[in-house]
Amino acid sequence: MPKPYSMDLRERAMARLAEGETSYEVAEALSVAVSSVIKWAARAREYGSPAPAKMGGYRRRVISGIYREMVLAAVAKKAHVTLRELVALLAGAGLMVHQASVSRFLKHEGKSYKKNSVRLGAGKAKGSAP
Repeated sequence: MPKPYSMDLRERAMARLAEGETSYEVAEALSVAVSSVIKWAARAREYGSPAPAKMGGYRRRVISGIYREMVLAAVAKKAHVTLRELVALLAGAGLMVHQASVSRFLKHEGKSYKKNSVRLGAGKAKGSAP
């Protein structure tokens, strides 16, 4: 993710606008996009400063509350439960999630799963020497 322009540059742009230059002239003089100057000016009018808004942040987990308890109970009940089964369980309860979300949830909870031992490997290629 790119970094926002510095406050120094934003303040110089606002000073030039205050002196009467147009957004196009300021953008050309400071080698930035005209849209950036316009957005900075709008932020300065709305919030009193052209400072950038917060980037990124925390995103709460989708599988929480009763859904968390459901998944953990299913894992405790059946040690070899598959991600597909857990996704189907959650879908039946009204929460649509992807297998990757369930996998991240299990990792976060400290639960691990192994590949199915019944599943066979690729085996020998046909016509190969023993």
